[in-house]
This record gives sequence, C-alpha cells and structure tokens, in this order.
Amino acid sequence: MKEQEIIQEPGRRNFIKNVAIATVATAACGSIACSCTSNKTAVSDKVRLLSPDGEIVEIDSAYLNHRENMAVLSQHEQRTGIAGKRFVMVVDLALCKNARKCVTACQKHHYRPEETEWLSVKLMKDSEKSAPYWFPKQCFHCDNPPCVKVCPVDATFKRNDGLVLIDNDRCIGCKFCMAACPYSTRVFNWDEPNVPLELQDLQYNAETGIPAKVGTVEKCDFCPDRAREGLLPPCVESCPNGVFYFGDENEDTVTNGSETLGFTQLLKDRAGYRFLEELGTKPRVYYLPPKDRQFPVERGYDDLPENIKERFKDIMEAKK
Repeated sequence: MKEQEIIQEPGRRNFIKNVAIATVATAACGSIACSCTSNKTAVSDKVRLLSPDGEIVEIDSAYLNHRENMAVLSQHEQRTGIAGKRFVMVVDLALCKNARKCVTACQKHHYRPEETEWLSVKLMKDSEKSAPYWFPKQCFHCDNPPCVKVCPVDATFKRNDGLVLIDNDRCIGCKFCMAACPYSTRVFNWDEPNVPLELQDLQYNAETGIPAKVGTVEKCDFCPDRAREGLLPPCVESCPNGVFYFGDENEDTVTNGSETLGFTQLLKDRAGYRFLEELGTKPRVYYLPPKDRQFPVERGYDDLPENIKERFKDIMEAKK
C-alpha cells in the first residue's frame, strides 16, 4: 500500500457505515486523516473512534498518525482518472527470458498469493516451424472493452486516462466480465484475501483495489496509485532486462526506467503490434516482435519450479 491513504466517497454497500466512520474520525482528528500504527508509545489521552464493525472504541492518541497533506480522492476522481494522461505500455518480447520478477513484484504490491497472477508469462509458438518465445500478458486496458459493456452494476469502468478498473464495492461476482474478456486476464477471488492487518480497516479504494474482497473479480490495474506519484508500476521497475515500457500517449514517451523513448517512433521502428488486434478491442498494451532475442527460451524454463514447468511442457517437448 502506498504511503498515503486514500479515502473514497462511500460505495453503496458500505454507505451508512462509512458515513459514521468519517463523522467520528473527523471529530477526533480535526479533519485530518488518521491511521493506526503500532510503533508509538501509548499516552493517557484517549480518542473515541467508530470501528468498521460499528462499535465505539477508545484508543491512545499516540496511535493516531496525522497526515495533513494526505491526498483525498472522491469516487468521481477515482472513476475519471488522472487528468491529461493516457497511459500505455510497450512489451519488448526480444528481451523477455521469463525471469518472473514482474509476476512476484505485482503479487507483492497488491498483496496477492503466489497462485494469483494478475500478470502471467506465457510460452508462445506462432507456427509449427517457428521457435517459441516468452510472452508477458496482463489486462490490456482496451479502449473498446467488452468487459465494461457486459457488467450489470457498472463495477467495471473505463477511465479518461485509458485505464480499465474494477470497483469491488459494486462487484457482485457474476463473472460476466470474465466471460466477455477475450484475453482471459481476469481472476476471481474465491477465498478471503490475505490482507495485512494494518490495511484491513482502510476505506476501500477502487484505484488500488485494497482491501480486496472475497467473491469479486480482479485484474491488472496499471498501478494508478503509483502513477499519481510519478512512479512506474512494480512490474516495470522489477524487470532485470527492461522488457516493459510504460508512459503517457499524450506525451508520446515511454520508459522502462533505464531509457526513455518516443512511443510512436518506437512502434514504427520495431513494428509494434497489439495482441489479437482484429477483435477490435483496441488494447493499450503494444508488443515488439521477438526478433534478435537476447536469451534462448530454455533460460526461462530450466530453473522453474516443477508446478510451473507443467504449463509449458508440451511446447518445450515439441521443440526438441
């Protein structure tokens, strides 16, 4: 979770509870956001707050962390996005060796277990005679997203900055969006998410998806909470080979953290394309073909755990 806590306007499910919490918190903190910490020495001054369970509790004022410059996002701001931005991603397939640093960084940032992959790395083989290559795949944040059209409660929505997000306060778990997505990039929360204790009582924020909710759908969100701070998504920062470029289409630049390139010129020079573009979904993730690959495909296979190797065994055996 980022250092700043973001408070949203109450969703329909928690309307009454959130209004009560906001009222008591405002009275206690003088309109300054508060969060509980465990590394401060308790003092005798007590503050009464309303817990998420609807109970009035007394805590030492030393446990309140006052943040005068906290960013406050309304639900409208969460759903419209970051003004003036149109985010895009470019993936250089020639550089991917399936190091899986991107996968684990994503899981860590979003507090997801090992078996839940918002970003997965596939082993692709375009034809019988072509060589396989590694293919990172996450939500494509389409400009014509089928998932948005089929959601019956407006939980999945498209923002002005190009991102497609999910409001889990609205999500009813019908999975219509999962069926409509032609890329199979969404996952379902079957179990109660393992959210750290200090985050469990936060107001839900659709921009971060924290705290996560059981019985709802999730996916890659391009980490807009980090974008608001001028930071790159963890998948981009963690990749040791610079596979992912992230940036703003309006500025016509993308970066992998080591180099910054012109977005339009990069696609022209490297024959960039969008996955299954013929579907008309207009993805905002572009791929650079795996030409002049830097690593043999075996580099990303031999050291994998056996349970993950099973995913690619058919293609690797056919390669021999």
